[in-house]
Formats: sequence, C-alpha cells, structure tokens
Amino acid sequence: MNTQITELLGIKYPIIQGGMAWVADEHLASAVSNAGGLGLIAGGNAPKEIIREKIRAIRSLTDKQFGLNIMLLSPSAPDLADLVVEENVKIVTTGAGSPQKYMEKWKENNITVIPVVASVAQAVKMEKLGADAVIGEGNEAGGHIGELTTMTLIPQIVKAVTIPVIAAGGIASGEGMAAAFMLGAQGIQCGTCFLASDECNIHPKYKEMVVKASDISTIVTGRSTGHPVRCLKSPLIRRYIALEKEGESFETLEQLTTGSLKNAVTEGSYDEGSFMAGQIAGLIHNIRPCKEIIEDIVIRTQKIIAEKSKQFGGGI
Repeated sequence: MNTQITELLGIKYPIIQGGMAWVADEHLASAVSNAGGLGLIAGGNAPKEIIREKIRAIRSLTDKQFGLNIMLLSPSAPDLADLVVEENVKIVTTGAGSPQKYMEKWKENNITVIPVVASVAQAVKMEKLGADAVIGEGNEAGGHIGELTTMTLIPQIVKAVTIPVIAAGGIASGEGMAAAFMLGAQGIQCGTCFLASDECNIHPKYKEMVVKASDISTIVTGRSTGHPVRCLKSPLIRRYIALEKEGESFETLEQLTTGSLKNAVTEGSYDEGSFMAGQIAGLIHNIRPCKEIIEDIVIRTQKIIAEKSKQFGGGI
C-alpha cells in the first residue's frame, strides 16, 4: 500500500496514530510503528524532560519511524519544539495553533512537519509555511474538533493544496480508509480505535466505555465557549452540558473539567472523567493488538477497492 504518505514518512501503511494527550505514550506509539503505521507520542502539557524520557524509551521498543505531537497552545510547546531537534525526532505533528515560529528551525534540521487542520484556510496557510503534509480532521473525531465533517473537509482541502492530505475523524475500518482514498486523501489518522488496543495504557473502564458505545454515545461540549470537545456521555459531561445551557461562565465550565481527562485515563472515574472518543466508537466492539487493528484496516481497504474496481470495470 504505497502512497505519498508512506514515501514521505518511510512507513509500510499510510496509517497514523493520533497524538492523544495522556494516552499516546511510548508503548502505544511503538506498537503502532512496529505494526507498520506511524506511532506518535503526545506532548500535551507534559514537561520537556518527561517527554525526553518517552522519546528515549520508544527507541528501545522500536527501530521504526515514530513522531511527536505538539499541542501549540501548551506552555510546554516551546520546550518541546527544541526537544525534537535535541533528540533528533524526524516527524512532528502539531495542533491547537500555528507552528510558524518553529518552522525555520525544524526545516533546518530536516524535520517533517504535519499540522492538524480543521478548515481549508488553515490547510492553505500551513502549506505556505512549509508543511510537508496536513491532517484534515473532521468533527466526527474525539477530543477538540472543528465544524466541518470529514466527508466535506477532505475533498476541499485536497483541491486547495498540493501537499499530501491525511484524513482524520470517524475512521477506524477499511470502509473508512477506502472512503478517505476516494476523497483524495493519501493516508488516514486514527485515534479512537487505538483506545481499544491491548497496548493502550488507559484505565480498563475507559476501554470498556469505548467498546460498549453506540452510535449516539458521544456528545460535544464547549460550543458556547468556542472550544468544542467530543466525549463519551458521562455524569460529568452531562453536568457540563446542563450548565452550558444555563449560560454558565467560561471560567466555571473550565474549572469543572480541569483534570478530567487525567481522571478518565488514569483512574477510570466515571463520575469525574472526560472520556474523549470519536463517533466511530459505535463500530468498535472489542480490544485487540494494534497489529491486528492495522492489518484488518489495510486488508479490508484493499478488498473493498478491488471489489469496487471490478464492479465499475476497472474505473477505480
């Protein structure tokens, strides 16, 4: 399965694991990379030396390519921008802001930069800044989201830029990957499906909630504040939604959810946790090794494309 993304990143399959804060550690990332995808360590708000330890640890777990995701609004972002140079990390994905002030340094050090974007305008700007590819993320995704769906966002970005586009949001199967290719993407990024993997170190309660989810198990908070986040429904999230409808202040809402992702990941606290997950959770029903997840996606994608090509007389 060769695409512009496999060639750009030096990986076997054009599948990137999302840089999920508190979730994407060296164990998950190495498992994805060893299975032929691109594993990412999440920088989140972690201090520089903690991430340095994770980078050094992953090199004892895989000899394959891996990357670091930097959340640009984080206070740790400037330190992590230096860290990837210091530790010779060759692939960086970014979110929650513009990587403009780091691009020159990264490019001087031959670092591949792939920003996550939620609009055509953002994608065009990233290309102008020198990004090597972009990840177009639809609002089906878990965590922080934009307004457009993957189905509408990806073809518009593909038309607007010349660099490769990676599709994200609502993709966890061969059907989703095949659809992303038809929309013009050169690869996919998955997050929610890797929550339900053996190598993911989130609390078992979190995994249980993902595999038991239905099509209507997620909800979006924070629309009133301008910071929408998709999570699985839980007591905390229902309280948030109720307060949001009552017009509660941004400060109160922020205070309510401070530390809630950590509560979900490390404690599995159903009452006080934010269990971020995408709408695709409704199609995830068991916990499997990352290798099996990735190979199932790839095999199913190839089968679907072959079947449709035959159905339409080789026109695909």
